[in-house]
Amino acid sequence: MRGRRAGRVDVPGGGPYIVMAMTIQPPHLPEIGAMDQRNREIFREVVESFLETGSPVGSRTLSRRLKGNLSPASIRNIMADLEQAGLLHAPHTSAGRLPTDRGLRLFIDGLLELGDLGEQERAEIEANCAAAGRSLEDMLIQATEMLSGLSGWAGLVMAPKLESPVKHLEFVSLGDGRALVVMVGESGAVENRIIEVPPGLPPSALIEASNYLNARLRGVTLAEARRDILAEIEAHRAELDEVTARVVESGLAIWGGGDQKPTLIVRGRANLLEDVSAVGDLERVRRLFADMDSKQGLIDILELANKGPGVRVFVGSESKLFSLTGSSMIVASYSNSNQKVVGAIGVVGPTHLNYARIVPMVDYTARVIGRLIG
Repeated sequence: MRGRRAGRVDVPGGGPYIVMAMTIQPPHLPEIGAMDQRNREIFREVVESFLETGSPVGSRTLSRRLKGNLSPASIRNIMADLEQAGLLHAPHTSAGRLPTDRGLRLFIDGLLELGDLGEQERAEIEANCAAAGRSLEDMLIQATEMLSGLSGWAGLVMAPKLESPVKHLEFVSLGDGRALVVMVGESGAVENRIIEVPPGLPPSALIEASNYLNARLRGVTLAEARRDILAEIEAHRAELDEVTARVVESGLAIWGGGDQKPTLIVRGRANLLEDVSAVGDLERVRRLFADMDSKQGLIDILELANKGPGVRVFVGSESKLFSLTGSSMIVASYSNSNQKVVGAIGVVGPTHLNYARIVPMVDYTARVIGRLIG
């Protein structure tokens, strides 16, 4: 069902959808406005047929879709022009035409018409993201599984380490050169870590380290205080002996401070196997699974989405990660109550994703997560 044009769309119950192009088109790539009406109509029909079926479409099929307005011969000529322009390609001789990644990008930026989410879909997203009684990680996992189920493809989320201000921190001796670090956040969350300490460390050193950190951490996060504390120790301004200072440094290091890597959660990867119809498709999905397992590439892409609001669409070869897998990703960032972007959530699947349906779905989910975090 055709709805509203992508780019910036106001949606009832939400805000504007902002679909961001991720690459600048080469100078030789035509603009939608530069096409005449017949070329634009044929181009639209080829892309929409591909998004519906994932298969090439031929001139006879297009002629029937257009109810005989153009003959198959005329359509073949137009498709040849679009192929020469880099918008379509033929995977095999006389196999019909598919849009190229550039063609898909042009369609998404200029012709894609977004549908609106129905009340039932919005209610389902709200219910699945409701955070009552759940940790943030549980909520994000549930939201990712929900997106996978609604879209029919794989859902993914980048969940950074969201530290709450520290209420209390304590070192407890475990003997044998080890100590337990217990941190209680103002939210009530408790985290424990085990660190190595110098053998024979007196209990008074652990008490002194606890007192020192509590005086500097109360009301702020470890990430916020870590750099100042380490600088103070480095400059020998801290009233700590050398052994206690080492305990403090170990306690800070075990949480990683501001250097922690975000957590990547992927759900519904088995859905990608539903698109497999040939050996080549299986190899494509196998490579995509390998890319997901490596995670860093996906995290890099998701961090790109963190640079601003709105939905970002990555199509095939626009990303090094997907250049060999024929895949696309639709992703939106979410923010905390201070309007600081803290993570991103999205859907990954083949390039014939239902962009018109999934873009508003991802956008609305990101908005709900941001509201719940706030």
